[in-house]
Amino acid sequence: MQRAIGPWEAQVRDYLALRSRLGYTLRTAGDELVLFARHLENIGHRGPLTADIAIRWAKLATNAKPEYWAWRLGAIRLFVKHLTATDPRHEVPAADALGRAYTRRTPHIYSDDEVAALLDATRMIKPTNALPPHTYRTFFGLLVAAGMRCGEALALRRGHVDLAGGRLLILKAKLGKTRELPLHPSTIDALRVYAERRDTILRRGRKSEAFFLSRRGGALDYQRVTVTFRQLRRQLGWYRDPLPRVHDLRHTFAVRNLLRWCRAGNDIDTKIISLTAYMGHAHATSTYWYLTAVPELMAVSAARFETYANSGEAP
Repeated sequence: MQRAIGPWEAQVRDYLALRSRLGYTLRTAGDELVLFARHLENIGHRGPLTADIAIRWAKLATNAKPEYWAWRLGAIRLFVKHLTATDPRHEVPAADALGRAYTRRTPHIYSDDEVAALLDATRMIKPTNALPPHTYRTFFGLLVAAGMRCGEALALRRGHVDLAGGRLLILKAKLGKTRELPLHPSTIDALRVYAERRDTILRRGRKSEAFFLSRRGGALDYQRVTVTFRQLRRQLGWYRDPLPRVHDLRHTFAVRNLLRWCRAGNDIDTKIISLTAYMGHAHATSTYWYLTAVPELMAVSAARFETYANSGEAP
C-alpha cells in the first residue's frame, strides 16, 4: 500500500519540483527536506515554522559532526525562505545558527613534473596491453588541459566530442548548464588518438556510447576513477597533506591560467569572466576564490597591488 503524503511533504515536493524546473538538482538536500517534512507530520506541527523547530531537527543526527548539522539547517533555510514568499510568519533560521557547513580546503596545485608523473604512471595500469592505460592517461590529461569537472568528462558521449571542430559539448552540467569548450589542437590530437585506439582494442565489444570506456566496453564510472587514482597516488608516494585529489586537476587548470595572466599584466577582471564561463561556474565569485587559494597567486596579487599603490596605475 502506497504511503500517504502529508501536507508538509506535499509542500516540500512542490518546492523541489519548482527548483528542478529552474535547473537545480537537490538530490541529497531534497532527501533531507522530505525527512524534515515527515518529522513535522510525526510531531503534528501545524502553523508557521520556527527557527527552533528547524535547529532541533538538524541536531537530531546525534552521531554527526556539527558541520553536518549546519548543512541540514542550510537545506531547511532555503525551503523556509521559499515559504515566506506567501506567508511571512515563517521564521528563517540564522545562517550561522549552527556554524559553517562547509570550509573549502586548500587545493593541491600539481606541478608540471607531478602531472607528467601521473600520466606516465597510467601506462602501468593492468592489464597494460588492454584499454585502461589509454583511457586513464587521456582522461586525466583532459582534466588538466580543459579544467573540466570529473563528472563532466565521464558524461561525455561520442557525439559530444567534435574532433574536426576541436570542441567539446558539456550537456546539463552543474545547475543544468550546457556549454561548449574549444580545445587546444594538442588536446584534440590526444583525444583522436585515444578514440582510434579505443575502437581498435574493443572492436565489437563496445557496450556504451560514452567517450571514455572501461576495459569491457562499458562507460567509465566515478567510483572506478577514484579507486584507480588512489592506487596511482600510492604508487607515486604522494602522502603529503592535503592529499592530492582528482578534483585538484581542475584547480590546477584555473590557477595556472590566473598565474599566467597575472604575470603578463592582463586585466584579471576581464579574464575572470571568460574563465568563469569556460569552467561552468555559476558566479564569478567562485572563480575569484582561486586568487586566494594558493600562496603563489596571493604573492603575485600582492606585488601587483604594491605597484598600483606606489604608482597610482591600475593593478
